[in-house]
Amino acid sequence: MQGLILKVDCPDQHGIVAKIASYVADYSGNLVELSQFTDDQHAKFFARVEIDTTHLKVDIDDFITGFTTLGKSLAATWHFRKLPYKMRAAVLVTKTDHCLNEVLWRTRLGEMPIEITSIIGNRDTCQSIADQAKVPFHLIDMDGEKKEDGFQRIKKIITEEQVELTVLARFMQILPDWFCQEFSGKIINIHHSFLPAFIGANPYRQAYERGVKLIGATCHYVTSDLDAGPIIEQEVKRVQHFHTPQDLMRLGRDCERTALARGIRHHVHDRTIIHQNRAIVFPD
Repeated sequence: MQGLILKVDCPDQHGIVAKIASYVADYSGNLVELSQFTDDQHAKFFARVEIDTTHLKVDIDDFITGFTTLGKSLAATWHFRKLPYKMRAAVLVTKTDHCLNEVLWRTRLGEMPIEITSIIGNRDTCQSIADQAKVPFHLIDMDGEKKEDGFQRIKKIITEEQVELTVLARFMQILPDWFCQEFSGKIINIHHSFLPAFIGANPYRQAYERGVKLIGATCHYVTSDLDAGPIIEQEVKRVQHFHTPQDLMRLGRDCERTALARGIRHHVHDRTIIHQNRAIVFPD
């Protein structure tokens, strides 16, 4: 479909939906989907609008530019994306490969409109997977004093490749504050949901020894606060008394793969709006 996705947030007020719908109708656009949410605590309005522009009476760029008058009258922040599209993405890895394989598989199926420009690793464990997928692999040494230089190299790669989304697919490095701030809202991470209860080495063994009844994974945007960014998606599995630490690891991997895939899907389909430390998500 030739169309547009419009994301908008503004102070809550009377008649927002009617005004947006009227603007689209005035130019013979067709509303395919309109999802909205009002945050009463902060008096904020959020919406995602999908528009079929097949019979638009004006050039699509003029339609986008013309929205400025309405957007300003609503004191809104807004963003348009043309359909169809593919979002350029880089995947960062260390040794673990299940999340990387999930992203590659779903991309190959066409479930997520992304183009993986490169896979970047601080270990060479996943290079064979990248080679098989015919995606460039960049091995970057980040041990010890080489960490800062390593992140500068990663910045250079994703900047030159015009990457819009960086996926941390079990990338076992803490990102520096400057990197998080420069690419704010454009980095997605996945981790097990035991944090901060079971930090450090072997969290699944710790969870087993404590007899946890639920395990899971959290997909979130990366901020300077470690593992505390806006949450996009979560997945959980129930633990039974007969499950071993190896079973917990297996269940945990399933949770991580599912939560990461859904989180990426929400992001690339422009179904998320970050507000303070929350992610407003309009699921499909």
